[in-house]
Amino acid sequence: MMKISYIDEITSWEEEFDYYYEVKVRFSETDMFGHLNNTVPFVYFEQARIAFFKSRGFMQDWLKPENETIPVVADLQCDYLSQVFFDEDLKIYVKANSLGKSSVDLHYMGKRADGSICLAGRGTIVQISKKTGKGVPWTEEMRELFVKSKKSAVR
Repeated sequence: MMKISYIDEITSWEEEFDYYYEVKVRFSETDMFGHLNNTVPFVYFEQARIAFFKSRGFMQDWLKPENETIPVVADLQCDYLSQVFFDEDLKIYVKANSLGKSSVDLHYMGKRADGSICLAGRGTIVQISKKTGKGVPWTEEMRELFVKSKKSAVR
């Protein structure tokens, strides 16, 4: 496997994931060469990220009209480790790799049904104020929810 700058050691990195979201590659997500279009993993990351946030209880609060904070994507990247094709079943894993004052660095891992890793990614999410656009620190309760270990899968 190629060296990825945000992964120190692949085996321990892989073992730290405990949450995943299942997807099936649709025909419309493939390109004229028959493999997954390079933009689609970002959609998968978004789906998995939202499900992850829901599992931790964040989305429910962020979606309330009276809530002052919202999450925004500050950066996002994907490393394509092998081709992915129509009708493949993938598990998109998500974990909070590191927490800042108002940001979280999320890591993503896409795995095939055979357990091989086909995608790796990372991105920074920042909790901001809807009014000011400035970062809003995580509460201690939120910090604990990020590291809570909970094995689950969502379809």
